[in-house]
Amino acid sequence: MNYFETLKFGSHKLKSNNINTHMLDSELLLSYVLKLSREQVLVNLDRNMYKGKFNLFKKLLSRRERKEPIAYIINKKEFWKNNFYINRNVLIPRPETEIIVEEVLNIIKTNSSKNILEIGTGSGCIIISILKERVNCFATAIDISKKAINIAKFNAKMHHLSNKINLKNIDIDKIHYNKYDFIISNPPYIKKFNISRLDESVKFFEPYIALEAGIDGLREIKKIIIKSNELLKKNGKLIFEIGDNQVMVVKKILNQNGYYIEKVINDISSIPRVIISTKIN
Repeated sequence: MNYFETLKFGSHKLKSNNINTHMLDSELLLSYVLKLSREQVLVNLDRNMYKGKFNLFKKLLSRRERKEPIAYIINKKEFWKNNFYINRNVLIPRPETEIIVEEVLNIIKTNSSKNILEIGTGSGCIIISILKERVNCFATAIDISKKAINIAKFNAKMHHLSNKINLKNIDIDKIHYNKYDFIISNPPYIKKFNISRLDESVKFFEPYIALEAGIDGLREIKKIIIKSNELLKKNGKLIFEIGDNQVMVVKKILNQNGYYIEKVINDISSIPRVIISTKIN
């Protein structure tokens, strides 16, 4: 069996299990098994597969058939302009979260030195992406999951930023240093009773602690808004992601807590996704 036949085998297996991205996933899994890029696989389709590699490929296929996300199987996800190590202890980075990176980079000038706090850093992909392009900035990044912090530390080291990020396994309530120029977050915002409605690949594999946010989905967002008022400098920016149908109530909470709402950015599906606000008192 050669690479072409192997890809066809994988694609057929995944398609029969209702995996819409069956061909792409087959390519990603095979390139992972062979330790080659997708491009290298696709230009060498007539090469023969070794039995051991094929057996490993079948094992990975069976995990994908059970709806396990590709990113967890290959322990890698591209975000912004870089690859990050991930596993099931952290959320899989998503394209809509890149809006936070883009907006922060738009606000901070290239040579500026700003102090940034990230709440709920997970894999560290957001803050690492920012610091790679704003080399004079420093950050504190916190997460209540020790396992998540360990992954963020690994990614910070991999991207040569360990000396720029102070990673802490604590809750936001334990942060007392101020004042930060920016506070950023992609917090949990799924309503408790909506978790069961999520796609199987999310609800059965991604960390519950990074998804669920109480009956109204606003538990963590409220905490971040209130605590950030204490931690931000005057005119400091609070930039965070929100869930579907939350924009109006979140705007109200921000206004009640002394923030001016600069703008709301929609994601690719035209859903309000990221809010940029400024502390005005």
